[in-house]
Amino acid sequence: MYHRIILGIIEKIYDNRNDGSVEIRSVLIGEMRYKMEKPILYIVIPCYNEEEVLPITSGEFLAKINELAGKGRISDESRVLFVNDGSKDRTWEIITELAQKDEHFIGISQSRNRGHQNAVLAGLMEAKDKADITISIDCDGQDDINAMDNMVDAYLDGCEIVYGVRSKRDTDTFFKRFTAEGFYKLLNAMGAEVVYNHADYRLVSSRVLQEFSDFKEVNLYLRGMFPLVGFKSTSVYYERHERIAGESHYPLGKMLGLAFDGITSLSIKPIRIITGIGTFISLLSFLAIIWTFIMFYMKHSVVGWASTISIICFIGGVQLICLGVLGEYIGKIYMEVKHRPRYIISERTWEKKER
Repeated sequence: MYHRIILGIIEKIYDNRNDGSVEIRSVLIGEMRYKMEKPILYIVIPCYNEEEVLPITSGEFLAKINELAGKGRISDESRVLFVNDGSKDRTWEIITELAQKDEHFIGISQSRNRGHQNAVLAGLMEAKDKADITISIDCDGQDDINAMDNMVDAYLDGCEIVYGVRSKRDTDTFFKRFTAEGFYKLLNAMGAEVVYNHADYRLVSSRVLQEFSDFKEVNLYLRGMFPLVGFKSTSVYYERHERIAGESHYPLGKMLGLAFDGITSLSIKPIRIITGIGTFISLLSFLAIIWTFIMFYMKHSVVGWASTISIICFIGGVQLICLGVLGEYIGKIYMEVKHRPRYIISERTWEKKER
């Protein structure tokens, strides 16, 4: 990240000197340009109670860093950045031990559990001034890390964002596959710009992260926010594996919460739908009033209290649902205007080394 700045300084210094140091200048600049051709990669990995899987997958991430660096596609200064999301087990202790054993491992710890999206954001913001590119990936080993090769190649070809997209969902249950695919279709129908079958496995350049840092939302839905930044992007397809060890930290309740956050954070169509429903019910009510007057003047007795009560209950239920949706939007506005920090970093592994 800082190579370009240093390179500019070196060029200015030696351009203003007349002491025959042209050879030194060419050597230094040549070395700097060589390093610039190899981007610094930070693999950002959110962790929450991952003491069972972390000792297994950490070796895979390190091997991938060394492999890409050995092929000359990334810099030797690349790192694996773990983000401890307030884990209650030995996750942070394991991260600290890994950082002590190998300099390629570094980690940060949040002061408390803030959720997956905030953990990913914390890692990305921590890495944006240190790395040329970042790849966010879960710790469970389900996402194919070999897809990183194609992601880095796409970046070297000029793409600023590379989305990791699942080619198929054979490892999912029928219920999860049906609901997940339906959710992506629903988001697109609501007007939100999301990449189909993409979660949080993506490559993002430092240029994108610098612009993304201006997005100050508290209610995060990263997979829908990055397409809003723009820049040249592409997709890399891969097959997802079974979880290596441990249990999933995304049960049905959390998935539904994330889905609802995605809809309400990226689209106002639910409010427009409520407006349409209200207009339709008002029209029906107006027609019912006209029908009641007609029956009254024709001397027909109006019977059917059961049907009347049913209609009233139906309208009351619709009104409560509408109030709930409106309340959700008002609640999000309430959280946004407070401007509370989205995460707080309590510890960094490299700060311990400096002490």
